[in-house]
Amino acid sequence: MPRIKSDPKSGHVNLKALAEHLELSQTTVSLVLNDSPSAKSIPQETRKRVMEAAQKLNYRPNYFARSLRQNRSMSVGVLAPDLSEGYFTRVMSGVVAELTAAQYFYFTACHDWRPELIAEYPRLFLERAVDGILLLNTPVEFEVSLPIVAISAHESKPNVTNVLLDHERAVFLALEHLYSLGHRKIAFMRGPKAIPDSEYRWEGIQKAARTLGLKLDPALMTRIDATGWKMKSGLHPMSPEIGYEPMHQLLERTRDFTAVFCFNDIAAIGASRALSEAGLKVPTDVSVVGFDDIQSAAFFTPSLTTVRQPLQEMGRRGARLLLDRIANPKGDYAAAVVMQPELVVRESTGPTQAGA
Repeated sequence: MPRIKSDPKSGHVNLKALAEHLELSQTTVSLVLNDSPSAKSIPQETRKRVMEAAQKLNYRPNYFARSLRQNRSMSVGVLAPDLSEGYFTRVMSGVVAELTAAQYFYFTACHDWRPELIAEYPRLFLERAVDGILLLNTPVEFEVSLPIVAISAHESKPNVTNVLLDHERAVFLALEHLYSLGHRKIAFMRGPKAIPDSEYRWEGIQKAARTLGLKLDPALMTRIDATGWKMKSGLHPMSPEIGYEPMHQLLERTRDFTAVFCFNDIAAIGASRALSEAGLKVPTDVSVVGFDDIQSAAFFTPSLTTVRQPLQEMGRRGARLLLDRIANPKGDYAAAVVMQPELVVRESTGPTQAGA
């Protein structure tokens, strides 16, 4: 078998050198490395030998040449409000897994809900010749000719595929759970106006309340103002502060409630802290329900009852749809892909006290 020669500048071998080393055609080696359907006709032993040699000899594909052949940059842009712990880290883990498996590079940008950045970053993505754009909880407030997939954006626009949660089902699961425990005086912590999910989830709450016969008392409603808390406190908008402050203000007005349904888990953690500081125990005095099922929800004390979004799978599905749209731009794609929620009951909810 001939000796292998590596590129002294890069320290790895190219396709031609790897094929010569294995005494196979470049076509055969390429089919195996790209996991092409045609590779199934190649003997298993040969495929195994190719993969082992590629790993041992530090093979790296020439993406520049590949992109020229395919007329693609093999990269996408990912735009999100932020990438803090919680919703975004779980979604991004799915996005990264899918893009990495497809050997796609990705640029990430965080707009922090600044309108000028929401408008500017897509243009910068275009300048970097990305093949498509993936939006996380970000409205489509720009016009581009590229394929776009939006996760939790609720955008009804041409050339955009939405990956959404069934919010009506999600909030019904939460309210039905509280109702079954005897809760009738339920406080609601609505999401920030800027987040697309907020209004859709609130509409779902109103519908679920009518179905269950629950009264929505305006005196028991509060709202997260992520931008306002950030400006006042200097904290990140996804800090538990976003739930702590609204709950603190609600408690100053009234304590006449037995449960609270928070916009997300981060807010629920902050709300639980405010309740504890006010001398109220969770769930003995007040039951708390979150939303998302972030990783820390199960380890918070008490562990958090929450509505689980399949966040990682939503990220995977969104990335996969974007890659499909890039590969087949003339394909017929649904306007929306709806994902299903799951109620996760933990320690933060319990039955109402007698007479409450």
